[in-house]
Amino acid sequence: MQETPSCLRLGHLLLYSMSDSNTTDFTHPSTFILLGNPGLEAAHIWISIPICTIYTIAILGNFTILFIVKREPSLHGPKYYFLCMLAVTDLVLSTATMPKMLNIFWFNSREIDFNASLTQLYFIHCFFMTESGIFVAMAFDRYVAICHPLRHSTILTNLVVAKIGLAVMLRGGIVVLPSLLLARQWPYCRTNIIPHMHCKHMALVKLACANTHVSSYYGLFVVFCVTGLDVIFITISYIQILRAIFSLPTKDARLKTFGTCGSHLCAISAFYIPRLFSSLTSRFGQNMPLYFHILSANVYLLVPPMLNSIIYGMKTKEIRGRILQLITQKGTKIFY
Repeated sequence: MQETPSCLRLGHLLLYSMSDSNTTDFTHPSTFILLGNPGLEAAHIWISIPICTIYTIAILGNFTILFIVKREPSLHGPKYYFLCMLAVTDLVLSTATMPKMLNIFWFNSREIDFNASLTQLYFIHCFFMTESGIFVAMAFDRYVAICHPLRHSTILTNLVVAKIGLAVMLRGGIVVLPSLLLARQWPYCRTNIIPHMHCKHMALVKLACANTHVSSYYGLFVVFCVTGLDVIFITISYIQILRAIFSLPTKDARLKTFGTCGSHLCAISAFYIPRLFSSLTSRFGQNMPLYFHILSANVYLLVPPMLNSIIYGMKTKEIRGRILQLITQKGTKIFY
């Protein structure tokens, strides 16, 4: 049986949306339609393999970190508490998008309820802001550990760590809330088709037939002021850390001390750079191909949760040692 060309399928969706808009009140549409990867429908199964692999590694890796930290009393400290917060955030961030994405790839299920789309939007952006705040907290932990090592346990007590975690979570929820409320009240009279794999804020902005300048400006404010401040705080922390490192007497001591920051630096690079690139291209990259926008949006949501678990699992000596110990014990039991 001959396969329908992707352009005709896309045209069918557009015609469906246009005809439906004549009879449906799009002020509050019942559903949105996620396009997925237009033009690549025939390759959806193949595309789903690496994406599913990334998600599986992220799930197993982050759960392993949580299990190791919970099991080992010697790891019950600020550094590993913040790492557990990061693992939980990564699990939520990736799981907020993956189930629907796999439904599109495997079952061509493109429809998503209006309220479900707003919930997905809120979780994605809320936990992105939360993760950004956790990276700031981890940078502060490294600053105190290196610059004020004798006061580390008195400054970052369990109560202080819990308060920081709660503050970071509340900040993420509150900062994203105005965007959600604005998106909920807009009229959507153009179409209900979202040209993405998930409900992205800027994608909804482009669908609304209302003045969305306030939302666009607020989104830029969040990117440059809130997330930008996080980057500034991290930079200031590392300037102080570098000053302390260069004051050490020997090269080996400098390398050993700086090595404790390696995992954090790799993680923040993998987190901020793709997100900033995706945010800027969605606003100013109108001439870029649609698949490029979809790819960049998926990269910043799926790749960092996988990389974080690998980076901290492999580069953190204490966690790596516990993982190897568990594998060795399991292998010994199986052998005997």
